[in-house]
Amino acid sequence: MKELNSETLPDRRADDVLYNVSQMPGFPQNTQVSRAGLLETAEHFLKDRIQRGDTQACFLLGQLCFEEGWYKDALLHFEKVKDEDFQALYQAGVMYYDGLGTEEDQRRGVEYMKRIIGSSSHRAKHLKYAAAYNVGRACYEGCGMRHSDEEAERWWLVAADNGNPKASVKAQSVLGMFYSRPPNKNLQKAFFWHSEACGNGSVESQGALGVMYFYGLGIKRNLHCALECLKEAAERGSVYAQGHLVSYYYHRKLYSKATQLAKKIAQYDNTELLGSAEDCLPVSTTKGIAMANFYLARCLHLGLGIKPDTTAAKHHYRMASCIDADVTDDLQCDVVYGRI
Repeated sequence: MKELNSETLPDRRADDVLYNVSQMPGFPQNTQVSRAGLLETAEHFLKDRIQRGDTQACFLLGQLCFEEGWYKDALLHFEKVKDEDFQALYQAGVMYYDGLGTEEDQRRGVEYMKRIIGSSSHRAKHLKYAAAYNVGRACYEGCGMRHSDEEAERWWLVAADNGNPKASVKAQSVLGMFYSRPPNKNLQKAFFWHSEACGNGSVESQGALGVMYFYGLGIKRNLHCALECLKEAAERGSVYAQGHLVSYYYHRKLYSKATQLAKKIAQYDNTELLGSAEDCLPVSTTKGIAMANFYLARCLHLGLGIKPDTTAAKHHYRMASCIDADVTDDLQCDVVYGRI
């Protein structure tokens, strides 16, 4: 079963490929053109360079199509130059594994990643950590190869490279999750890897650290550090952190803050888009939304920080259960045992 995201193409510039292409020498300059017009100009510009034998232009055209969501066209361009351009090989591998612009073909996706890992070319070097993460993902999910937690762990440790900031930060973050649950549970390791990933910029791991500090998981409980991590991750767009920040406010009896934030989160509806914006897992995003709905329902039910409204409370209880039944069941148990 697919649960994780693919690693995005490493070393992409912060600007999108359309902007980068528009800054290339010889690109027609027109400050009045719309984005649609700029896209059309970029296509013609790159196709002209391709006709003159520029393989990099073929990759850029594929990446332009990829970023615009034109996956079939993107895959065609990547396939044309995958044997000369390792970035095109990487992107094609991701697309086959995830079924973007084509039917899913995880075996081919894994094969492309292993070609990158096994290459001695210096042009493949910067892609190897990300490719190793993706192979670990395939082992963990049992897609394209036999399921094996041991092999997944081995590949992710290679990709994480002892916390190297130039390695796969996603692998570092996923190792934190991997060690957080059975049968591989080791909370000290989980804290270590989430700390490494957070230090290297992972918003997902920053939110996870906030939760670990709040509950004293793998580290001594520290409410100050918990609040600091959760607030910063929430501000950076982690819905998981936002949901736990609602929980933090509720348990600290800051009910007005809890309801204000929970009402905002309860309006979210596109979990996949929300997660991809900060490279967070959709499952983490849905947990955050479910938590917010449950705590909002609780506050509405009891009139904590908000005017009591039984009808609205029932609605948000139902929403929490529909979004994530497991999270809702756990929170309901906390109510039964007096922990909420």
